[in-house]
Amino acid sequence: MTLRPGALEATTPDTRLDEASLEAAARERTGLDAFGDESFREPLRRLLWSLENEARLTRAGRAGQRTRIVGLLAARLETHAFLARHPQIEAEKVDVRFVVVGFPRTGTTLLHRILARDPRMSSLAWWECRHPAPFPGWDLAEAKRLRDPRIADSEAQVAAMLVHNPALAAVHPLDALAPDEDLMLLEHAFQSSTPAGSMNVPSYLRWHLEQDGRATYRDHARFLRFLQWQKRMRGEPVGPFVLKAPHHMIHLDRIFENHPDATVVQTHRDPLDTLPSLASMALELRRLTSESVDPLECADYALTTARARLRRLEQVRRSVATERFVDVWFGDVVADPLAVVERIYGAVGLELPATVRDGMARFIAENGRDKRPPHGYALEQFGLDADAIRREFAAYREAHVLPYASRAEGDPS
Repeated sequence: MTLRPGALEATTPDTRLDEASLEAAARERTGLDAFGDESFREPLRRLLWSLENEARLTRAGRAGQRTRIVGLLAARLETHAFLARHPQIEAEKVDVRFVVVGFPRTGTTLLHRILARDPRMSSLAWWECRHPAPFPGWDLAEAKRLRDPRIADSEAQVAAMLVHNPALAAVHPLDALAPDEDLMLLEHAFQSSTPAGSMNVPSYLRWHLEQDGRATYRDHARFLRFLQWQKRMRGEPVGPFVLKAPHHMIHLDRIFENHPDATVVQTHRDPLDTLPSLASMALELRRLTSESVDPLECADYALTTARARLRRLEQVRRSVATERFVDVWFGDVVADPLAVVERIYGAVGLELPATVRDGMARFIAENGRDKRPPHGYALEQFGLDADAIRREFAAYREAHVLPYASRAEGDPS
């Protein structure tokens, strides 16, 4: 059985980031030639320009980006081939129950993983989002019997990230087997906030934030059908999905377009806390790939994405029924997450059986924020001005922050 080489394979790294060599490598890896929908090409070219001209990548950083992009292109080739061989995949009916959004660093990860503990629900693990297409040569007929090689590859990637920068453990609970952001699925369209979080690519970021997202979320829906079908092939039960990504704030119109029955759970926290926390996360991720890391550039990334996310989300909120949203205060997620879950379920008329509640309680007890190192950050570290943030985000703070401002906070993110 021939499998895709792991990201950590000990060979002399290829650092080329030109479109032609990247596509050639993906075709060589898979033995396939057809990408299907080619709407990814302009976003890819814009990303490659920013990588070459703005990102200041180390040699290892360039090699890592080449590995990632070749992997994304290979997954597109493999997915197109699977859909051609198994047209029944396109008939999969994906039910999305909850989509957790909110500014990064507002407790979305904790809340998402608690909701995903409901055995009636389906979610996507980090390894599934990272590698939605089976590796070349993997026989899906073995899916029920053998451990998928994508899992071991993903575990190795997570371990390598933590070895190269242990501070990441304080920023985000990395776990290849845990439910995680389906944002990674959007990377296959080369339109996501992931590159800008981990590298300085401001030109790509600003272009990407202004796109309408139609082709990107068409891709996203296709991958969800493909992953649901794979779950069935593995003999896993399939229920309504619980998805999560702060990035979806930008394209909730596309979420509702593709998943009209979804309820959006939006978490809220003071931008005075979320902005430096997100900048700190970007700082630690960029240290993995960049020759130099500028805290001011990390702050610009945090501010640029926050402005776009809030503007686009508010446009959608004004155009849809209020019951499509459940608002959650960050401090409540920290202090009493089960009460938050009960309120979310109550809003959609979903029962929370005692057995499900008990399973969620066990998860909370075993995965509290106190199980990881503390995450320290400050506005001043990133050149952020508190008064300017208060002015710019005044309407948001008045609606979603100030009513809860007297409550104590922790940081579960």
